[in-house]
Amino acid sequence: MANPAFESVDPPFTAFKFEVVLNLHEPIAGITNPLCNAAFSECDGLEMTMDPKTVRSGGDNKRQVNLIQPVTYSRLTLKRGMTNNLQLWQWFAAAATPGRNVRAEGHVTMFDAGGTPRLSFVLADCLPTKIRGPQLNAATGLVAVEELQLVYAVMTVHPPEGGGLGAGGGIGLSAGLSLSAGAGVSAGLSVSGGPGLSGGFNASAGASFGLG
Repeated sequence: MANPAFESVDPPFTAFKFEVVLNLHEPIAGITNPLCNAAFSECDGLEMTMDPKTVRSGGDNKRQVNLIQPVTYSRLTLKRGMTNNLQLWQWFAAAATPGRNVRAEGHVTMFDAGGTPRLSFVLADCLPTKIRGPQLNAATGLVAVEELQLVYAVMTVHPPEGGGLGAGGGIGLSAGLSLSAGAGVSAGLSVSGGPGLSGGFNASAGASFGLG
């Protein structure tokens, strides 16, 4: 006999079929948009934290009050097999030059097994903070991997097309606890997260949930 409760549960996404796109706000000589043609094999740091301030009421020893505090975001770490494409290094060098606008908009899109985009993390005002070359060891024979770390101002999570959060559109949360409407976002699938993950899929999201 079929289990209606089980059949209504959406299967979880896989972690290996994804795309990372970094688009510069302003063009930089020698660097294309998106950076490195969106070819990244590993992405970590999609994280937001709100540490509440805990206070006690006088005479009430069984209850604590948690006050909302500002939201903080983790650093995003991106890794890719190193080639003669040095755009990440050029971006970092440009970021170290005073007076230049080198910030980028980031899109991390997750796809299902069929290649359909299902979820997108949008990162505003990305700025590179650390770049690292490969660890070289002649005894291992491993692929040379370069690593980039960046910070971002706001992260917004968008559901797939048609998967809105209700009539109100999107929900936003800031340090002052306010509501805002979500904006649309587009994404395309390119080689990322492993071999054979290429295509021309595009999707847009009409609702969002985010902090910022």
